[in-house]
Amino acid sequence: VNFRGEIQFQNVWFAYLDEDWVLKDLSFKVNPGETVAFVGATGAGKSSVINLISRFYEFQKGKITIDQTDIRSIELSLVRQKTAIVLQDVFLFSDTILNNITLGDPDISKEKVIEASKAVGAHDFIMTLPGDYDYHVGERGGVLSVGQRQLLAFIRAYVYDPDILILDEATSSVDSGSEIMIQKATEKLTEGRTSIVIAHRLSTIQQADQINVMEAGEIVETGKHEELLQIKDGYYKHLYDMQFKENEK
Repeated sequence: VNFRGEIQFQNVWFAYLDEDWVLKDLSFKVNPGETVAFVGATGAGKSSVINLISRFYEFQKGKITIDQTDIRSIELSLVRQKTAIVLQDVFLFSDTILNNITLGDPDISKEKVIEASKAVGAHDFIMTLPGDYDYHVGERGGVLSVGQRQLLAFIRAYVYDPDILILDEATSSVDSGSEIMIQKATEKLTEGRTSIVIAHRLSTIQQADQINVMEAGEIVETGKHEELLQIKDGYYKHLYDMQFKENEK
């Protein structure tokens, strides 16, 4: 079973506690193969959106569908199997680079991993490590930079070839060299598959098919990058101008 990857939220209300709503009457639609980004301040509800799609939590009201089927009636293992999530804090095991990518799945060959690494742009840095793909990563990936750990998570997602990709793109703490690599990896990974990106740096989502700006659990602005910049005194424009100024320093 493969998902086409259409995702729809219809009037979704969600709270972690009682009626302390984190998402309020949220509605949006992602068409198959589209990249849809979510931006907004911390606590705006962006992470809750991805938690509900991967069913780490259950929502209280409304409806979420994948390919027009209620998400609650799709087997949980199937949702998880067809969805890859690249989180901000990449978890690495004390094991080889290869095993950290395949997660011990014997169906994923080393050739496939190398092909994925090249596609994502990480092959060169892996080859500089002593033992390259057999290099043993210490607890939590000690010697690797934040950007390099992030790239390993991208390869991990790539080899699993998911129908739906969720990126909590954490380029906030990486150097500019890694950021360019991560941006390229993002483009490669989102190609032709439904992708939901939580964006921290707006430079990474200018090509998104749709950008939803969230504030206090609601979508306050939606559109493409250029359209959102046209909104006078808009939230997105304000965010963009602030980041742009910071980058010029």
